[in-house]
Amino acid sequence: MPKLKSKSSAKKRFKVTANGLIKVGYGCKQHFLRRRTKTMKRSARGMRVLSAADTKFIKTYVRG
Repeated sequence: MPKLKSKSSAKKRFKVTANGLIKVGYGCKQHFLRRRTKTMKRSARGMRVLSAADTKFIKTYVRG
């Protein structure tokens, strides 16, 4: 059996913390920013931790 490969796009989008949680950046920040509210742009800074259901799904893509 060959080795299982990780999804390359998932490696770029998600980070695994030491506790096994998945961190991901917020979306909707690349363009058309003039139509987004200041509150939305401010709250979308940094990264957030995914929910348990999403973490279980994403871990099949990001091995490690």
